[in-house]
Amino acid sequence: MTIQPTQAQEQINFLTRNAVNVIGNKFEFYKKLVAAVEKGKPLRVKAGFDPTAPDLHLGHTVLIQKLKEFQDLGHHVLLLIGDFTGMIGDPTGKSETRKSLTKEEVLSNAKTYTSQVFKILDERKTEVVFNSSWMERLTPTDLIGLMSKYTVARMLERDDFHKRYREGRPIAIHEFLYPLIQGYDSVVLKSDVEIGGTDQLFNLLVGRELQREMGQEPQVVLTMPLLVGLDGVQKMSKSYGNYIGIAEPPHEIFGKVMSISDALMMIYYDLLSGAPGERVEAIKAGAIHPKEAKEALAFELTARFCGAVEAQKAKEGFKALFARKETPEDIEEVGVSAEGERVWIAKVMVKAGLAKSTSEAIRLIEQGGVRIDGVRVTDLRAEVTTDKGLLLQVGKRFFKRVVFS
Repeated sequence: MTIQPTQAQEQINFLTRNAVNVIGNKFEFYKKLVAAVEKGKPLRVKAGFDPTAPDLHLGHTVLIQKLKEFQDLGHHVLLLIGDFTGMIGDPTGKSETRKSLTKEEVLSNAKTYTSQVFKILDERKTEVVFNSSWMERLTPTDLIGLMSKYTVARMLERDDFHKRYREGRPIAIHEFLYPLIQGYDSVVLKSDVEIGGTDQLFNLLVGRELQREMGQEPQVVLTMPLLVGLDGVQKMSKSYGNYIGIAEPPHEIFGKVMSISDALMMIYYDLLSGAPGERVEAIKAGAIHPKEAKEALAFELTARFCGAVEAQKAKEGFKALFARKETPEDIEEVGVSAEGERVWIAKVMVKAGLAKSTSEAIRLIEQGGVRIDGVRVTDLRAEVTTDKGLLLQVGKRFFKRVVFS
């Protein structure tokens, strides 16, 4: 079996599309691809996910969709569930030691990962592996041998470790194990390619170095951009509350996509959509109205995770709610303590669960996103009377009926 140079180059151009880094460079990738095809052995492509929370969100799917591209071209996908590394906690981007999860918590979260990921990947063609299956077999002697492959000085070159060390913040010894174990996973799995977010670059490079140390050809590393969350600022994360979960109800997925800015919509088109390139270029050029483009993206993503029928229902429900200015029927009713005859609206928002803090409530009011009984709130010091209930709305989609007691 042979592959023509132009075909190999086309594959590489396609597979590295949107990648931030290709380490090992495209020529090394080209040689691996040609050798794999000629030997009749597809590339072994790895991506790892620590099950530190129960559900996947769209940020995770940037990597999963890249795995799907490899899979569709006939390569062997290794979906690594980091049930062992999940108990350590990835120190990436952290200013302090993460709270360790129990094995029971990690395994419980892993169950949802393995079911949700097959909304994108072909289950029959995906090898799911858990790194506890080899890490728990290592003896203390084996672990010492692994630790001897890397130095503390190299670990402290890592930005977050370096910053914490310089500021005198504690770094637990077990945190140094995290990149070593992630790298060792690549050795065990003999991966040819590893995909990760840009924040994982240090860990991915450790994999290349350990493979080289242990006589393997180093993996090519592809880093993908971190998906920006609904706030348009921070990376998508459950801890920031700016995420779209792929297991959320269809109307939530559709509505959240419709809530993003036009600029963020284009990022989502680049990283998440399967729309033809010509259409994406037409949207960027302004030939397609942003509202139409956003609606198409919301439908596409909802259909991907919930099916076309549910996506259509979500679309119709969204139009009924916002295009015709209808109020949803099933609004949650919440009780709020009166604290007198009048109460500051920012406090009501916090107690009703529509803002995390009064400062966030103020910001939402400043942005013009707060309404009481359909009327926009413009006064940051506005108070409401507590002798009757009210309909509180934040943004286009979040409603609460407040009853004072």
